[in-house]
Amino acid sequence: MKIPKYRKDKLKNNYDVIIIGSGISGLCSAALLSMEGKKVLLLEKHFKVGGYTHTFRRQNYEWDVGIHYIGGMHNKRSFSRKLFDKITDNNLKWNKTDDNYDRIIFPDKSYNFVAPKSKFIENLKNYFPLESSNIDQYMQTITSINKSMFKYFAAKGLSGFKEILFSNYLSKDFLKFSDKTTYEALLEITSNQRLIGVLTGQWGDYGLPPKQSSFAMHCAIASHYLDGANYPIGGSGQIAQTIVPTIEKNGGQIFISTGVKSIYIQKGKCKGVVLENGDIIESKSVISSAGVQNTLNKFLSNESSLDKYRANLNKVEPSSGHGCLYVGFNKTANQLKITNTNLWIYPSDNHDLNVQKYMKDENEQFPLVYLSFASSKDPKWEENYPGTATLEAIVPTSFNHYKKWTSKPWKKRGDEYLQYKENFSQRIIDIIYKHCPNLKDQISYYELSSPLSTRDMAHYEFGELYGTNHTPSRFRQKWLKPKTPIKNLYLTGQDITTVGLPSALMSGMLTSSALLNKNLFKEI
Repeated sequence: MKIPKYRKDKLKNNYDVIIIGSGISGLCSAALLSMEGKKVLLLEKHFKVGGYTHTFRRQNYEWDVGIHYIGGMHNKRSFSRKLFDKITDNNLKWNKTDDNYDRIIFPDKSYNFVAPKSKFIENLKNYFPLESSNIDQYMQTITSINKSMFKYFAAKGLSGFKEILFSNYLSKDFLKFSDKTTYEALLEITSNQRLIGVLTGQWGDYGLPPKQSSFAMHCAIASHYLDGANYPIGGSGQIAQTIVPTIEKNGGQIFISTGVKSIYIQKGKCKGVVLENGDIIESKSVISSAGVQNTLNKFLSNESSLDKYRANLNKVEPSSGHGCLYVGFNKTANQLKITNTNLWIYPSDNHDLNVQKYMKDENEQFPLVYLSFASSKDPKWEENYPGTATLEAIVPTSFNHYKKWTSKPWKKRGDEYLQYKENFSQRIIDIIYKHCPNLKDQISYYELSSPLSTRDMAHYEFGELYGTNHTPSRFRQKWLKPKTPIKNLYLTGQDITTVGLPSALMSGMLTSSALLNKNLFKEI
């Protein structure tokens, strides 16, 4: 799949929609709108499309940047699967991973999360036999949120009189979940701190420990995997690889390595974009998939009429950064006895205390090390990368730990930075060897990305992984929706819905529905 860089002479006339950013929400919007007959132009600043769904290669290895497992895709009736099938023309294929999709590891004991739901419940009750009724209550609670979540997101697509009339009604059930922190809500169900520590063992999937995160976000993630996890066959790069042809087949255009400087506004209406080279490309509408921080503080920084709207950013906060160690082996997953179960490794079951201590002092134990083994999840791995295996090791970290190097460019941050990264890498490798002794001294290649890498590659100003933090107050922000105060300017992405590929995918449909003034959800 060869996607061209921008050239003025390649432009078509009369674009209906320009989309900034080719993450999954931008790709989904471009595919759906082009299928609806709109003339679409998708602009990506990076040299690869896909946002957090893209992959990169070094030597004989390939790694995922952001996709490690997705729930429910083996179920062809699920909403996300139907939407993926639509925008990829059924060309994106999924592999169901082992039933034991996650393992939560504390110093004294490990806990397996196993699909399907009945097995998950059975295992939990075996681990905590005195908590049986509380576990039943927990399961009923987390699985009851889905219907209210769809209503809540549907309310975001409303505007004008319909929003005034229906928004509060559609949102009220969801807000009962979202207004509580995860810890507050779980404490109403059980007082067993170890059980709470186990149930929140996937907090890294939404970026905040229990006393900070919204319970609605916890419910969404926990219930998402109950029927099992999946991985794209051929790697997560196949997501963009299978959506791009749909966009192009329907007359859409895509340019890579094409940065947007600002959104072009005239007389209070959005008229297109201004590129970093100064070129203006006009369109009837613009969708920004670049995050609300980038959109308001960068692309619209000179629009004084938006000062009041922009002040909403003070009501939310960016999520934390992360370090990811990309590891390669010159042996196969079978030879190394690697399974495809994700490992969540913690220093204790008090997640909030672990985070607090580490964010204050980076010499404290990592609050979490998450290990994902893509090469054992992809049945085509051996065909594409024979004789090799990989893993990704992710550690949450603070952008503040990297402040002294923020002004230095990529690959030119000096020896002190390289030594810092090497020390960080070795700390992670020690944990890998401790919990995966089968991998000891087998590493052939490793490379660490930092929050500065996220800032420079994904263009998030604070190196944040999950956009806006998923706190209880975040879900009270009615302004986080597709429509903006500027006519013909729309937002999409995880800031509009929530973190996670299916949610960001859904935001593409939500924004497309708002732009078209048509309920695309009914068609799915």
